[in-house]
Amino acid sequence: MLNSISGVARATAGTIEFDGKNITGARPEQVVRMGLAHCPEGRQIFQRLTVEENLIAAHIGRADRSFEALRNDVFDLFPILKERRNGPASRMSGGQQQMLAIGRALMAEPKLLMLDEPSLGLAPKIIQQIFHIILDLSKSGISILLVEQNVQLALECGDYAYLLNTGRVRVHGPAQELAKQSAISDHYLGGATGETIHV
Repeated sequence: MLNSISGVARATAGTIEFDGKNITGARPEQVVRMGLAHCPEGRQIFQRLTVEENLIAAHIGRADRSFEALRNDVFDLFPILKERRNGPASRMSGGQQQMLAIGRALMAEPKLLMLDEPSLGLAPKIIQQIFHIILDLSKSGISILLVEQNVQLALECGDYAYLLNTGRVRVHGPAQELAKQSAISDHYLGGATGETIHV
């Protein structure tokens, strides 16, 4: 779904609308310039580039803010990236690489930030840190579409949630209300496969 929204995969049915406009079939570079940034599953950073070079590669100059201003915002959010700015991304831990992936997406000054499984493969302590940052970003005015299989964390940080099973919406509603419903346990924890929470 996120690949279709971001233009990486072509939608085979339906339409995709953003900010009142039909963006179905738009190319990835067009989607980014409209204000949508996709932080993909598995991070997919440029391993051979330095931290700073990854940020440079992601800067598109969509608005009036300079690269330096945006980079400094990322460094304020993730101080470890500032410390490692001149080192290759491949030498960072999984959590640090996830921070770089989010920072890289923020370089596009998104109106909507799409995060695909940001907790994947990370230690619990790092997951908590990443989700605190996601909450801070949402409070700053950036809209966030989060795809996450850690149901508890997803519902804790989301406003509205959809539970998908094999591509179909099974349950949806305000995240805090869904967290109290047995439907989440029945559909997500009951042993069915292919479920993901979108918040």
